[in-house]
Amino acid sequence: MRTTFMAIGRVYAALRGGLALFGATVLAAFFALPLKTHESLPLFFALAGESLVQSTSAGTIHVRDDVPLEGEQRAVTEMIARRYHVSEVAVAGFVDAAYRAGAQQQVDPLLILAVMAIESRYNPVAESTVGAKGLMQVIPKYHLEKLAPYGGEQAVLDPDVNIQVGARILREYQRRFGDVETALQMYAGALDEPTTQYASKVLAEKARLEVLRQKPRRQQSA
Repeated sequence: MRTTFMAIGRVYAALRGGLALFGATVLAAFFALPLKTHESLPLFFALAGESLVQSTSAGTIHVRDDVPLEGEQRAVTEMIARRYHVSEVAVAGFVDAAYRAGAQQQVDPLLILAVMAIESRYNPVAESTVGAKGLMQVIPKYHLEKLAPYGGEQAVLDPDVNIQVGARILREYQRRFGDVETALQMYAGALDEPTTQYASKVLAEKARLEVLRQKPRRQQSA
């Protein structure tokens, strides 16, 4: 009998040691992944278990899939989805939100979309090493008053909220500096950067979208 208990004890110890080793391996694999965005999180959570998802998840990301787009917005959606390899359904929601935010904040929606392209490549859960989050890479600690009406910092990864707040920041910088280029440099935290590289990238992206805006007008005039 004593021999049986000793054998069971050895099996239990071996199993416990194996599980501990597995857990350590999972953690090591996770921390070895690049941390620029949240893209590595689904792999880690799949390995580590559902309880970790519940305790560390940023929350559900809601993307509107019932947005009927026509004309310019439809063309913009198709172009972005194709260029950035993003779901057209998701992009349709982002485009709709950008046009609504643009109207409310008096900011060109194509500029808003161009900022999204450069900041996050239309990844709604992108996160930078300095804490910028979401489609427009808003840093919550600097804009808590803008996030407050939407529920606070945790709302920053909601695409609609992120776009609304990002558009408002752009509007404030445009009014403060009086021109788009300087406003964009300020948005990127690169106001003292002499080459205005960030603004140039955003404006080049906006120019690509502007072509789609001109096409319907040309067709109408013809």
